[in-house]
Amino acid sequence: MLISSLNCNGIRSAARKGFFNWMALQSPDVLCLQETKAHESQLLDTVFSPDNYHRYFFDAEKKGYSGTAIFSKRKPDRVTRGFGWDIADREGRYLQADFDQISVISLYMPSGSSSDERQQIKFQFLEKFYLHLLHLRNDGRSFVICGDWNMCHKPVDLKNWKANQKNPGFLPEERAWLDRLFYETGYVDAFRLVNHQPDQYSWWSNRGQARNNNVGWRLDYPVITPDLSSKVVDVTIHADQFFSDHAPVTLILKDS
Repeated sequence: MLISSLNCNGIRSAARKGFFNWMALQSPDVLCLQETKAHESQLLDTVFSPDNYHRYFFDAEKKGYSGTAIFSKRKPDRVTRGFGWDIADREGRYLQADFDQISVISLYMPSGSSSDERQQIKFQFLEKFYLHLLHLRNDGRSFVICGDWNMCHKPVDLKNWKANQKNPGFLPEERAWLDRLFYETGYVDAFRLVNHQPDQYSWWSNRGQARNNNVGWRLDYPVITPDLSSKVVDVTIHADQFFSDHAPVTLILKDS
């Protein structure tokens, strides 16, 4: 099972940069998108309806903002939009597709970088979402959560970690939350199962020459329930693909 994910920073922008051509070559079983920045009614061009894929969107109420999507070769048994917290659900930040005993989630965590108010909303999101994640762990299903978590866990996950310890995305509270996610609930950062190397990033600022110099952050994690750990074959950050300020990330799982 091949699952790809991308914060596309606008699905129409990514399409103009050739994303759907790359998707056709990659041929993922499931594709998760974040920050689509478009309502489904605005995506009438055939490029947004790839052959052999079912597509599902969870749009933000505000046009041109946030939003998630899932494309899948197989029709899901069920699709769930939102996790029950109104502030997040109005922004289209959580989309879940169920296939037999495995569920794939496209997640777009708030950033918090634009204002103190948005950082407080992010902290609220973390509190509400943690409870939801505990509920999922008791569900008995396998889960793959792909998306832009807008946080780094360890110093190895961003280039300038010392200078960013007081900045959104690497705040002590955010790192402590990720500690709880990985060490208390049992969820697993699938990338670090197969790659412990430094300088592995999935987002770069548009300022300066950040991407050319690989001054980045690893914000895009495939997070899995522990029962899937033994099935992880590989996780790839496609840093050579320039559809967005983020790179696509692909998780490969064994079928059995």
